[in-house]
Amino acid sequence: MEWFETWGVTLTVFLPLVGALLLGFISKENETALKTTALLASVLAFVASLVLIGQFDFSVGVYNTYQFEVSETWIGAINANYHVGIDGISLPMLVLSTFVMVLAVIYSWNHWDEPKNPKAFLILMMILATGMNGTFVALDLVLFFIFFEIVLLPMYFMIGIWGDKTPRKVPGFAKEFETRLYASIKFFLFTLFGSAFMLLGFLALYFESGKFGERTFDIPRLTELGASGAFSGTFAFLVFGAIFLGFAVKVPMFPFHTWLPDAHTAAPTVGSVLLAAILLKLGSYGFIRISLPILPGEAVSWAPFIAILAVIGIIYGSLACLAQRDMKRLIAFSSVGHMGFVMLGIATLTDIGINAAIIGMVAHGLITGLLFFLAGSMHHRYETREMARLGGNIKLMPVMGGILAFTAMASRFAGSRRILGRVHDPGQLLQPSSWLVAGCLPLGNGHRCDWHRPHRRLHAVDAPEGESGRAQRRVGG
Repeated sequence: MEWFETWGVTLTVFLPLVGALLLGFISKENETALKTTALLASVLAFVASLVLIGQFDFSVGVYNTYQFEVSETWIGAINANYHVGIDGISLPMLVLSTFVMVLAVIYSWNHWDEPKNPKAFLILMMILATGMNGTFVALDLVLFFIFFEIVLLPMYFMIGIWGDKTPRKVPGFAKEFETRLYASIKFFLFTLFGSAFMLLGFLALYFESGKFGERTFDIPRLTELGASGAFSGTFAFLVFGAIFLGFAVKVPMFPFHTWLPDAHTAAPTVGSVLLAAILLKLGSYGFIRISLPILPGEAVSWAPFIAILAVIGIIYGSLACLAQRDMKRLIAFSSVGHMGFVMLGIATLTDIGINAAIIGMVAHGLITGLLFFLAGSMHHRYETREMARLGGNIKLMPVMGGILAFTAMASRFAGSRRILGRVHDPGQLLQPSSWLVAGCLPLGNGHRCDWHRPHRRLHAVDAPEGESGRAQRRVGG
């Protein structure tokens, strides 16, 4: 399969886009064909990523060396190339992205939020998959930026069209707005704000690289220049700050996190899953791929600041969980804490700390994605996300209740134990009480939904088919 060594990465990235194009030619009334095409495209992309694992040479341990690399001239006027490839950092993220997309398509099979439009929704999912996959393999700053921004519009429309219609008050406005509109606009503005500064940082690196040869957007070449000390002084400080803003909003880090709970609460289940499992990882991956290797000197200077914000995010996100009644909102705030652990690992600037951060990203993607799947399923059955009304799942739905208990316990750590073992002087950065709060809140969420007494309106009739039929679970309502 020599051809796969050249085109394997490209195939993995653009198969979902091909699926989106095919979906455009299928009638929206033919729902079965739409769902089958989307599932086939996502499964093929996942299989391609598994083949990449099978052919990946894990014995190569040299940083800034990539496999399945392709570099073709793209925009010659600015020396921007179609340059893609994978290494041990991007490979697990790419596989995670393709795998979660398969699960998302399967979940959406019979779960269509109003307005029911499977064709448009699946097309947006396929475009989103292309942007996510491409971000993890791009080795050119222009290409990286395009893939990074492709994910913005599909998620914006997912939240704005299929999101929660509950009216809410917005500070400064007398009129009430639908939650989906408020959350989608807030998500768009925050992300656009960060991306504008990130683009300025990329352009500054491009022009500065011309002092050391040909101007370039090539990430491996810029990494070599950064390692040689080419970028330093005030220039490096300002560029790192600009790129930091772009990635910190996406993670999101405190205090740029305020868009996340609203977006998760308003988004349809699939949107919440993809947002938590993959989109948040684009920011932390950007730190590892771009900020740290290209500007290593500034990374050392900024590391304490990043660590402090990460710890604040851990504690703040954990304590905010205590005040939540909505299950999805609680999971969203727990994500702020978990991604704080990831950023704390990155802030160590050590090989093991960064490896632990990558493990934490994968663990968080799988576990939190599953939590949002469960939250969506419970909302679909009970038509509520209020945890006070979701007690007793072990009795009402023993299978789902058991999965929720397992996932809540898994979310308790999500890679944080290994990260905490590698931070600089963890005794000073995080007191044990902070770790307990950060770790036990998701577990408490599972306890409140599983073992509390069933709510009267949700109590099931004693019947052998415990988990079949919404009507049985809503007796008394």
